[in-house]
Parts: sequence; structure tokens; C-alpha cells
Amino acid sequence: MTYKVFAGAFLNYFYNNFLTHVPAHFIRRGFLRLFNKKISPNSVILMHTRLLNFWKVEIGERVVINQYCLLDCRRHTIRIHHDTDIGPYTKIWTLGHQPNSDDHELYGGDVTIGHHVWIASSVTVLPNIMIADGTVLAAGCVLHKNTSEKDIVAGNPGFVIKKRQNSLTYKLQYVPYFE
Repeated sequence: MTYKVFAGAFLNYFYNNFLTHVPAHFIRRGFLRLFNKKISPNSVILMHTRLLNFWKVEIGERVVINQYCLLDCRRHTIRIHHDTDIGPYTKIWTLGHQPNSDDHELYGGDVTIGHHVWIASSVTVLPNIMIADGTVLAAGCVLHKNTSEKDIVAGNPGFVIKKRQNSLTYKLQYVPYFE
């Protein structure tokens, strides 16, 4: 194992097992931005959120990622565009296994989340997904396919229940204390 790989693994371990418990979002974000300038300086990542390989995440302006989320960037990238709100206990996966493979073969792909997306709590997003601008994912939804602009998706598996009626011009302004 090379020094660079070991150092990267240690930094990920340090962030996910120590810094994520520090009750000040600006400290966690500051640490992440030391190594990844694709994380906006005015994004908010709340406590206990795990980022697996934080070099492969891009977080836009005014993004809020709530408590206990998991972003899997082990092999593929997660891109989150501006003014997106991700609810607690959400899991975004970029890597999975082929269920019919004799050798438990991996599959995966990037996940792209558009602007003004609202992901409610306990949502699961599977690998290789594009979530279009203005999409709403209802609580507990399991998203397994791409969405269209302003879709409201619910259920397991996720299906479109209606369209969102919103101009998508708001700007998130959440500044938490001790979260």
C-alpha cells in the first residue's frame, strides 16, 4: 500500500469517526475543504454524516446535508448542485453488487443531484442515478431510476406521484448552531 493511499484512508477514518461528532459544522466543512475545494464554503454538513472517500464528492452553494446521512463515493462521484436539502438518515450509493453474479461482481456509477432538490428523511438513492432539478423524494423512498424536472417521487420502488409547483428560485439559508 502506498503512502498516499494510506494517508487518504487515515484522513477518511479520522473524519468519519472523530470529526463528524464535533458539534460545529464549520469545523467539519473546513477540514473537508482542506482536501476538496469542490465542497462549497457555504454548504452545511450536519453531525454524524459519513462521507466514504470525500475526495469524490462535489457540493454546491447552500446545500444542507442533515444528520446521519451516508454518501458513498468509494469509486464514483456524487455531485450535488445548489440549494439542495438532504434529509436525515438518507443513503446515497454509487456502488452495489450484481445479484445474479457468481462472484458477487460490483456495479456502480455516479449520482448527480440537480439544484433545488428536496430529499426527505430516510431516502435511499441507488447507483448511477440522475435526480433532475426541483425533484422531491418523499420520506422512505427508494430511488432506482432517473427523475424528470420537478417530479415528486414516493414509495419503494420510487414512482412519480405528481409534479412540483415551484419556481425553484429560493435560496436555502440554514445556519445551525451545535449541529
